Amino acid sequence: MNKTEHDTQSGTLYGIGVGPGDPDLIPLKAVNILQHVDVVFAASSTKNSHSLAVNIARPHIPDTVQVRLLPFPMTQDAREAGTAWENHARIIVRELEKGRNAAFLTLGDPMTYSTYGYVLKQIKRIAPHMSVETIPGITSYQASAACLNQPLVEGEEALLIVSGANGGDRLRGLTDKPENVVFLKAYRHIEDITAALTEAGRLDGSVGISQCGLENQQIVLDINEFNQRRPDYWTLIISKQNNENAPKND
Repeated sequence: MNKTEHDTQSGTLYGIGVGPGDPDLIPLKAVNILQHVDVVFAASSTKNSHSLAVNIARPHIPDTVQVRLLPFPMTQDAREAGTAWENHARIIVRELEKGRNAAFLTLGDPMTYSTYGYVLKQIKRIAPHMSVETIPGITSYQASAACLNQPLVEGEEALLIVSGANGGDRLRGLTDKPENVVFLKAYRHIEDITAALTEAGRLDGSVGISQCGLENQQIVLDINEFNQRRPDYWTLIISKQNNENAPKND
């Protein structure tokens, strides 16, 4: 979106994906933008005041730049979540109306399962004239495939990226299942995801990755292990029908 004559005094919002966790994977363009914004926003849980996205980007945020955490409820109540998105969008718009440039930080890519995407919809609705620029980031599943030295897709293969927040039913519901599947948010209903992969005959081609790019990164070659010990929040599963390049559990 470009500025119009009516908002030449307004600031610009930059949606920035800081990558999956490794500070070296934050995009160079994002680093450059962070040197010149007036305020940095990031999502946090209503239960704490922590933001991994801010921690990743912190070395690139000047001390003079204000950092504001916006608390979002971890809820499946659509009305409660919608109210939070709108309220925080209005907070950001007020800063832009003062002529301040702002960044909204998010893990991975801003347009992939990101809180930023919901806030952006509200900003477009509330203040469609505002200038917004989104900077793409490296997703957790891209980084995980690189960590495994395993291609995500080859030739004419297809890739399904699905949230595992509600279990494995999205995979079960497909008559023609793609050759490659990524389950993000695989921490809460891991037993059902494992069951769905087993039913599809692709358990042996599945690998779990936790905290990719972080100090406690872990690769789980047998995802049945997750049924004995709960995976942490930053867990995903890559499942391939053709798993010739996957690491071996020797």
